[in-house]
Amino acid sequence: MQINKYNVLFVIALLVSSLAFSQSSSSGYSVFDTTVISKKGMPQQQEFLNNTFNFPAKPRSMWELGFSVGNFMINGDVSSVIPTLGFSAHVRKSLGYVFSLRADYLSGSAKGLNWKGSSSWVNNNALNTIYSTGDIVYYNYKNKTQDLTLSGLVSLNNIKFHQDKSKIVVYAGAGIGATAYQTMINAKNEATGKNYAELYKDVYDKEARTYSNRKSILSKLKAGMDDSYETAAENSGTSKAKLGDQSLAFSTSFILGLEYKLSKNVNLAIEDRHVVSHDDLMDGQRWQEHSLSDPALTGQWDSYNYLSLGLNFNVGSKSVEPLWWINPLDYAYSEINNPKHTKMPEPVLKDADGDGITDQLDKEPNSPAGTQVDAHGVAKDTDGDGVPDYKDKQLITPTECQPVNADGVGTCPTPECCKTITSKMSEMQSGGSNGGLNGNCPSDYPSISFNANTSSLGKDAKAMLDKVADKMKANPKCNVVVNGYPEASKASQAVCQQRSEAISKYLISNKGISADRITTNCTIGGGDKNTVDIKSN
Repeated sequence: MQINKYNVLFVIALLVSSLAFSQSSSSGYSVFDTTVISKKGMPQQQEFLNNTFNFPAKPRSMWELGFSVGNFMINGDVSSVIPTLGFSAHVRKSLGYVFSLRADYLSGSAKGLNWKGSSSWVNNNALNTIYSTGDIVYYNYKNKTQDLTLSGLVSLNNIKFHQDKSKIVVYAGAGIGATAYQTMINAKNEATGKNYAELYKDVYDKEARTYSNRKSILSKLKAGMDDSYETAAENSGTSKAKLGDQSLAFSTSFILGLEYKLSKNVNLAIEDRHVVSHDDLMDGQRWQEHSLSDPALTGQWDSYNYLSLGLNFNVGSKSVEPLWWINPLDYAYSEINNPKHTKMPEPVLKDADGDGITDQLDKEPNSPAGTQVDAHGVAKDTDGDGVPDYKDKQLITPTECQPVNADGVGTCPTPECCKTITSKMSEMQSGGSNGGLNGNCPSDYPSISFNANTSSLGKDAKAMLDKVADKMKANPKCNVVVNGYPEASKASQAVCQQRSEAISKYLISNKGISADRITTNCTIGGGDKNTVDIKSN
């Protein structure tokens, strides 16, 4: 038995060295990882991913395989001798984040020896054939126990509100099982075949009458007794079940333990398990030395305690670690802090004037309905004269005609030609020598026709402008005015301005005419809107 236990300890040490510190210590899992979801749970997981169900499916979790060694001690009518060794192995499976099931196998060996002698042993069937009436007997035993138990365990601290996980999990639980045991008594010296009546009498006569020296009595008893345990202790006979030569009893377990995580797959466990055997003969002696049929025996069962230190290993592929290590609030809190799956409602941003720019960004939140605005919600002002388009009666006011009035209409300066004519007329009226207007400037300039809403110059138009340029070069003191006749709409005025600028630009850039010899003008309703006249100025 001892060799097997040390072999197990050696194997555990090898497992620790190869696994414990080579694994990542991270914990938790992603609720979006479908590889850890069982086939049965996939419909729910799919609904969760599609935002039609609030809860992700429970992931597959690893099994826990554990081994432990510890102190095995029987609580009965005979005092236990400490320490005695026990060994345990278990498998454990989580059914949820709090509850799990565990199956245990326990093997333990215990010894006991009373330091007080007894003379009321005659009802003990194992002793009344060895000792004589009146003998003082010091009860002793050696017990070998095996136990199979199925337990339900509850994790007490893995649900955390202020941290994501812990390296320590505390658990408690209870279980039911079956206990098979065999108890032997060291009633006589195996070498001589004699019982210990003389030894007991000597110890009792010299020291036991006052029961004042427990340590001394136990030392003398151990010195005078061998370690044979040759006599089968009293058992329940045919009144209870048997397993071979072992007594079999129903048992109830109570468990309290603590696990400390060494890595993702390995943890260290400290546990105390107390088992009530539903039998009063595990130490070979009935309660208060009564017979089996005595009603006083009811409920006076022996129990045993197993205080252990063990190593547990998480095993399984495509599974998360056992759920009692995972905080079920981890995903909920992470989603609140950094939403990745939450269905967010469409934002409702107020736009009081309905111009398409929300009030938070609108620098002109009361623009009239239908007004064209820029990216800041400010009404457009095409010609930059300070009067927004929706108020501007002259959409495109030439620069030289600014500033404008409240309606956006500018006052253009008097052309130089008009100043000359005015001067000549003044001279004529005053009897000056230069009577009449300047008759040397040509008056037969052409009119340029455009297609509807276009301002580009065609081949014919350019040919006519070439002739205009020739005449202006031949008469360097003569100027021209380019005059269009738009409708009252701003769009028509804009086209007129573009056509006039196209003619002026051609004469200046292509034909070398000085810009100060050309004046442009748009007269609303003065002629055909698609015709631009060139006249002497």
